[in-house]
Amino acid sequence: MTTSEQPTLMLIDGHSLAFRAFYALPLDSFKTRDGQHTNAIHGFISMLLNLLAKEKPTHLGVAFDISRYSFRTREYAEYKGTRGETPPEFIGQVPLLQDALHAMGITTITKEDFEADDILATLSHQGSAAGYKVLVVSGDRDTIQLIDHNVTLLYPSKQGVAELTRYDAEKVFERYGVQPHQYPEVAALVGETSDNLPGIPKVGEKTAVKWLNEYGSLDEILRRADEIGGKVGESLREHSENAVRNRRLNHLVTDVELPVLPDDLERNAFDLDAVREVFGRLEFRSLLERVIKLGGGAPSADSFPASGAAVSAAKTSDGSSTSASAYSAPTMPEELNPVRVAPRTQNLLDEELRGWLERATDAAPLGVAVVVESYASGIAGFGLATEMETAFVPFSPGHADMAPLVHWLAGPSPKLMHGAKQQIKTLAAAGIPVAGMAFDTEIADWIIRPDSSKRELSELVGLYLGETLSTPDPNQLVPEEDELGAAGHAWLVERLSKAIRLQLDAGSLALLLEIEIPTLVALAAMELRGVTVSHEKLSALSTELGDRAAAAATSAYAEIGKEVNLASPKQLQEVLFDQLNMPKTRATKTGYTTDAAALVDLQEKSPHPFLGYLLEHRDVTKLRQIVESLDTAIGSDHRIHTTYVQTGTSTGRLSSINPNLQNIPVRAADGRRIREAFEVGVGFQTLLTADYSQIEMRIMAHFSKDAGLIEAFKSGEDLHRFVGSQIYGVAPEDVTGDMRSHVKAMSYGLAYGLSAFGLAKQLKIDNGAAKKLMSDYFERFGGVRDYLRSVVEDARIKGYTETLFGRRRPFPDLASPNRVLRDNAERAALNAPMQGTAADIMKIAMFGIEQDIANLDLKSRLLLQVHDELVLEVFEGEWDVVEKLVVDRMENAAKLSVPLDVQVGKGQNWNEAAH
Repeated sequence: MTTSEQPTLMLIDGHSLAFRAFYALPLDSFKTRDGQHTNAIHGFISMLLNLLAKEKPTHLGVAFDISRYSFRTREYAEYKGTRGETPPEFIGQVPLLQDALHAMGITTITKEDFEADDILATLSHQGSAAGYKVLVVSGDRDTIQLIDHNVTLLYPSKQGVAELTRYDAEKVFERYGVQPHQYPEVAALVGETSDNLPGIPKVGEKTAVKWLNEYGSLDEILRRADEIGGKVGESLREHSENAVRNRRLNHLVTDVELPVLPDDLERNAFDLDAVREVFGRLEFRSLLERVIKLGGGAPSADSFPASGAAVSAAKTSDGSSTSASAYSAPTMPEELNPVRVAPRTQNLLDEELRGWLERATDAAPLGVAVVVESYASGIAGFGLATEMETAFVPFSPGHADMAPLVHWLAGPSPKLMHGAKQQIKTLAAAGIPVAGMAFDTEIADWIIRPDSSKRELSELVGLYLGETLSTPDPNQLVPEEDELGAAGHAWLVERLSKAIRLQLDAGSLALLLEIEIPTLVALAAMELRGVTVSHEKLSALSTELGDRAAAAATSAYAEIGKEVNLASPKQLQEVLFDQLNMPKTRATKTGYTTDAAALVDLQEKSPHPFLGYLLEHRDVTKLRQIVESLDTAIGSDHRIHTTYVQTGTSTGRLSSINPNLQNIPVRAADGRRIREAFEVGVGFQTLLTADYSQIEMRIMAHFSKDAGLIEAFKSGEDLHRFVGSQIYGVAPEDVTGDMRSHVKAMSYGLAYGLSAFGLAKQLKIDNGAAKKLMSDYFERFGGVRDYLRSVVEDARIKGYTETLFGRRRPFPDLASPNRVLRDNAERAALNAPMQGTAADIMKIAMFGIEQDIANLDLKSRLLLQVHDELVLEVFEGEWDVVEKLVVDRMENAAKLSVPLDVQVGKGQNWNEAAH
C-alpha cells in the first residue's frame, strides 16, 4: 500500500481540546441571546475544520470523558483531586458540542469507568495494527506514550487550539531526550501536578531523563536504586512507591471494550439541514459557512434571526452585532493569524543606547517590557520598542552603561506597559524609579471589559490585533522558549496600546489616564512599604482560637455521642437529618446543603445545641485561618506586603491578595484583636486611619437629588436616625435602636436591589411589615425610588451603567430572555454607579495623598487601603500637616451635592487608631 492509499484515522480528545478552547477564547464574546456560553464549542469546531481541511482524515472519532471518576480514582482517591470545580460557563457546552459533531457526521465515543485517553489509546493501538496512519489530537501529555511508527500526536502546546505541534518519535526525543514509551516514566519520577500525582522529592526532569538514559527503564532504576548516591538517591529509595503508583496510573489502557472499531469511524457526509439547525441555535454564522464550504451546499437565510433583532446587548456568539445601541466590547476575530514579524532586535548599551532613546522618543511613546529573573535584583534586561524598531538592554546593576536607560525611565518620556505595577515594583526594588507612565494595556482592557478575568498579553493580541501569540505551555516538563523575547513583547505592547486606545470612549480614556494609572503607581509604592505586623500577637491569637475550636468540637461530639468530621458535608447530613431528624435544608445533587447560610437559618428556626457548637466551630476555624494566613505572610522585615488587584472587580473597587486584608471582620471582637497586631513601624510615631463615613449613601443622595436625603446629610444629624424620624413620624431623639437598625438595613439594601421578602428575612419581621416600611420610605424619599428605577432603565437602553467619573460597566443580561439572568443583572446594575463612584473617589484621594506627601518631602507614608479606609504611618512632628492633607484630599476628591465626611483616628496599632 502506498502512503497516498493508506487510510488516516484521526482520534480527538474531546474534553481536553474543548477545555483548551474554553480558556483560549473570551467568554463575553461567545454567548447566545439566551445566555448560553459557546466559546469552547466555537474554538473546538474551528480547530476541527482546520484539521479536516489540512489532514483530510478518512476516519474520525472524538472521545469524551463521562466524569472525573474512573478506575484510577477508585485505586487512588486523590487522583486529579486538586483540580477545581468545572467552570459553570463550561457546563452545558459539551452536550451542545456533541450535537454539533453528530450533525457533522462525526462519531463520539464514551466509556463508563475509563477516561477519553484510554479510548484514544485503544483505537490508536487497533488502528496502528491494522495499517492506518493514526493522528491523535490531544492536549494531555500522557498521550505521548501512544506514538509509534504509525501514530503521530498533534499537541496544542504553543498556540492553544489555533495551531498544533506534530510529535513523532524523533520530535519527542528532540524535545524531551527520551523515547515516547519512556515519557510516562519521566512523569512518574517527576510527578504530575495537574493529576495530583506527587513524584520523588528532589527529582526534576533533567535527573529523570539522565536516569532513564543510563538505566533504560523505570523498573531498572528502582531495581538499582541503591547505586544512586546523595540526597536524591535517599529520596528515590524512600519515595519509590510514588513512582510505581504514578506509572501504574498514567499507563493508558489499550484494550478497552468499545462499541466501535477503527473501520466503523469512516467519515460520513455532513447532514447540512442538521448542521444548519444546530449552528443556528448556537448562532455560528461564520462557522456554518465554513462547514458548508467544506461539505457542500449553501447557507440558509432562515438559520438566523434578522440582524436588527432587539436581543442581547452584547455580541452573538461568533461576533456579529445584535444591538446597535448596546455597549459592545471588542470580540475575538474568528480567524487568528500568526503574529506579524517583529522588527529585528538591536542589543544596545551606553552611548548607542542614549542615541537610540533620543531618536525613538522623539517620534512616539515606547513599549517597555522588563525581564524578571529569580536572582540578584530580579531584573535580567529590558525590551524597548516603537512600531518600527525594537531593542534589548541587558541589565548591569550600577554599571555606567545603564545610565541612559535609568535616566530615561525616571524622566517624563511616555512609557507603555502591560501589567505595569509589578514591573514598577521590580525596578523600584533595584533602585530605579519610573515616571511618565502613559498606558497600561492590562488596565485599559479591563476598563473596556470589567467583567472579564483574563488579561494575559496573548489574549489581548488575539482580541485587538487578530493575531495568535506563541506562548510557552506551562504544563510542559521542559519549558518552551519565548520566541518573541522582551523586545518583541514591548513591540506588541506598543501596537496594542494604539489598538485598545481606539476602543476607549473619551470618559474611559480619562478614567485610565487620570485615575487608574496614578493609582497603580501609588499601589506599587504601598506594596513595597508593607505594614508592620506582630508575629507574637497573631501566634497567641491563633493558639487561643485553636483551643476554642477544639472546645466547640468536643461539645458538639458530646451532643451526638460520637466524633465526626465537622468539615464533611456527607457526615453532617447524616447527623443533622438522619440522627437528629432536623428539618431538611435546600436539596442538592449530593443531599441537603450544609452551607453556612442554610445552617444559620436552620438554627434560627429549629435550634439545637449540636448545631450551635458546629456554627461556633466554623466561625472560629475560619477566623483562625485568616490569622494564620496573615502570620505566614509576615516577611523577614516583620512587615506584610499585600498585593492589590486593580483589575479584580467589575465595579472598580480594589481587592487584595497574599494575604487578603479585606476579610478581617472589623466589627467582631476577634477581628479587632487581629487589627491590634498591625502596628506602627520602627522610626515612626503613630498610625493614622482615615475613613469615609457612609460614602455610598452620600453618592445616592447626589445621584437621586432627593431633597430629604440631601437635607439629612447637610443637617449633620445621624443619617439613619434622621431618616427614621421621617419614616416613623417621631423626633430624631425618639428613634429607637430597632427603628434605626431597620432604616439602616433598608437604606443600604435598596441600593442592592433588596426586596420586601429579603428585608423581612433580614430584619426578622413579617412581609407585610417589610412592605409597609419600604412604602413609607419611598413616600418620604421619592427621589431615591425614581433614581433606582431610572438606573436600570437607562442601563437597559445603553447596555451599561456609568459612574460620576465615566467608568462603564456593561450589563448585556438586562436584555436576556432568561429571567434569572435578567433579575441578577438588574440587582447588580442598581448599585454599580454608587459602588464604582465610591471606588473612583477613594482612588483619587489615595494617589493625591501619595503625591502631596512626596511634594512636601515628608517622611510619613501611605500603607494600606481597605474598603473605605486608608492607613498611614506618621513620622514624628508631621501629624498636623499629614492629618490636614489627608482630610483635604479625601473631602475634596469629588464635588457632590452633599459633603464627604472623613473620620480620622490615631494610635499605636490599627485597632487603637480606629474611630
